[in-house]
Amino acid sequence: MIRAYAVPAVRKAEAAALAELDEGELMSRAASGLAAVASARLGGPGGRRVVAMVGAGNNGGDALYALASLARDGATAVVLTVAGSVHEGGLRAAREAGALVLDAVEGQADSASAVSSTLREADLVIDGIVGIGGHPGLSPRIEALLAEVSDSAYVLAVDLPSGTDPDGEVPTQSCVFADETVTFIAAKPVHLLPASEPAVGRLTVVDIGVRIGGAAAVERVTAGDVAWLWPRPGPADDKYSRGVLGIVAGGEKYTGAALLAVTSAVCSGAGMVRYVGPPTPTLLVRSQVPEAVIGQGQVQAWLIGPGVDAADESADGRAQRSAAQSALDSGLPCVVDAGALDLVVEPRSTPTLLTPHAGELATMLSRLEASQVAVGRSTVAGAPLAHARRLADLTNSTVMLKGATTLVVSPDSADSAGLAVRSQADAPAWLATAGSGDVLAGLAGTLLASGLTPLDAGSLAALVHGLAADAANPGGPVRASEVAQAIPGVVATLLVRRDTRS
Repeated sequence: MIRAYAVPAVRKAEAAALAELDEGELMSRAASGLAAVASARLGGPGGRRVVAMVGAGNNGGDALYALASLARDGATAVVLTVAGSVHEGGLRAAREAGALVLDAVEGQADSASAVSSTLREADLVIDGIVGIGGHPGLSPRIEALLAEVSDSAYVLAVDLPSGTDPDGEVPTQSCVFADETVTFIAAKPVHLLPASEPAVGRLTVVDIGVRIGGAAAVERVTAGDVAWLWPRPGPADDKYSRGVLGIVAGGEKYTGAALLAVTSAVCSGAGMVRYVGPPTPTLLVRSQVPEAVIGQGQVQAWLIGPGVDAADESADGRAQRSAAQSALDSGLPCVVDAGALDLVVEPRSTPTLLTPHAGELATMLSRLEASQVAVGRSTVAGAPLAHARRLADLTNSTVMLKGATTLVVSPDSADSAGLAVRSQADAPAWLATAGSGDVLAGLAGTLLASGLTPLDAGSLAALVHGLAADAANPGGPVRASEVAQAIPGVVATLLVRRDTRS
């Protein structure tokens, strides 16, 4: 599992390490790690062209010492200072290693043409402008310099892409968009949260011997975690003990949602799936998923809402809404998706996973908070974590906010003693297709019925859903039904990893 720690926790760990180490030792370790990554991206020692854009902070010092190492290995190295003062020891080391130093401070530029040509000709650009002590956004001068960087250059950010929010909550387009970010000690929220992760690129965490304690602020479930998180049946289990999932999904208007959700639940390994729905989707489920049982019965958890139209006043629509409400009021764990989100009107007292996208979350907040100014989809997209936390607290439910980076947020996540936010970015962009949410809901429902917490069920489902989409057709478009069919093979492959290591 990748764990990201808040900036104050990182600062505290750094301070404790600095008190026990010789002066400069920690920076030396960081610079060595950074230089090793940079050398690997350049293809090893040689005469490639490297530019370090350096600001006033310690990450600028890391960049300078790393550049000095690359210069000693034969790279053509240039320091481009973008602050009035930079790390003196690092600058001296870069000069002594043969690096050229250009001053790009506004009003003091040595030569605008020299700076521009240097950036255009660079094979690798090290972003050491600002670190985790910085603020969102860059000055127009820095933006203009970044515009000179060639599209073919490999951009390597130190600690974080300059201009991004270290806490990962404030989105900005005024930042470095890195090919890779090298950070030290541990990941930080900026690296995993949707407001800033698109700028991070590949994430490399370098161990510099600093131990960090306390709870993580953000977590990401990885493929290596599936083996210990995924519920596996034992020899004494039967279909009931493995988890029976009840599904209220589909209507006469959205018939496919029921089929996709039920197929996904069966393919995810539910002990049994009971389906409740009107005639047409029931016929589809009977014909396509013979493993499913039709009608009410004892279950361990409910999935409610895929394809359910809460505003449908036909006889079938009213019956389906009534079944959804009954499941919601059953006192059992619930995954609440799509149309059933409209039925959540008060805080929940049983384990519940809400699965809105940004538009649905905006609608729920507007309805539940009853404010005069409605919350818009763009507002949620601009600050997804803050709004997911609001909904989690309002409903006393875990919220899985779906998107390119999916957030899974427990109602106590804003509390320093609460559970970490989960952040998953495992799916190819091709998964943004009709029906994929129904497949995700069926997968999450199966995991909830097996006894996982809403937090684990949501984050594990998001991971496997993304991996199944890639497995269904690597690098190309996928149908939601094919994603569901790919789930068993993906899970089997992930579980084999544990078996081969044990």
